[in-house]
Amino acid sequence: MNPIIETHAVSKVYQGNNVSIRAVDNASISIFPGEFVGLVGPSGSGKTTMLAMLAALLKPSEGEVIIDQVRLSKMSEKDRVRFRCEKIGFTFQSNNLIPYLTVLENVELMLRLNKRYDRSSRTQAEELLFRLGLQDRMNNMPNQISGGERQRVSIARSMIHNPSLILADEPTASLDTQRAFQVTQTYSELIHENGKAGIMVTHDLRMCKFVDKIIQIEDGKISSILNNRDEIEALIS
Repeated sequence: MNPIIETHAVSKVYQGNNVSIRAVDNASISIFPGEFVGLVGPSGSGKTTMLAMLAALLKPSEGEVIIDQVRLSKMSEKDRVRFRCEKIGFTFQSNNLIPYLTVLENVELMLRLNKRYDRSSRTQAEELLFRLGLQDRMNNMPNQISGGERQRVSIARSMIHNPSLILADEPTASLDTQRAFQVTQTYSELIHENGKAGIMVTHDLRMCKFVDKIIQIEDGKISSILNNRDEIEALIS
């Protein structure tokens, strides 16, 4: 089985005032279909920079990022934009829903952007929202639903176009504990069921009870990779 995403000795170096800052330093990872990964580390450790490179938003200074066996370094910027739109689903701490679109229309938006909207699209979006327990919220506007519900809409939007890779940047930071667990569990279930690769950046180790692997990053370097259930439980307990 080939990994959905892999990096080979990836580094990001920033230059300033005659000083080189290695925000990410020689990071190599592999994430396979159906694998949900927690990317954890203290503030300033390089998590956001790492996620931006995995999202094809930021080019590495060194090394290679490969998604679905495609080397991102070989792509033009125009192709990278299209690749991101087709292959990657995003969820952020701020759900970024369009305020003047309904819940259903927000989810359908990714299909429209990918020029994949057809007769079956509305049914597809409705079924995904039903799966997320939002069947009674489809015609609501974002300001008419709770924070946890908005995050679930964001999950639906990130998955509706069938991307290979799902990236979540602190998706539960603004939620209370109960809703945070619900959102993270939903991510885990959908990633496993649909054979996607999922990466969640989080400061809250409690959310890692739902992941298959934890990648710890400190000072730009990967300090450990835990994929044993007992090791993960020991870290988050």
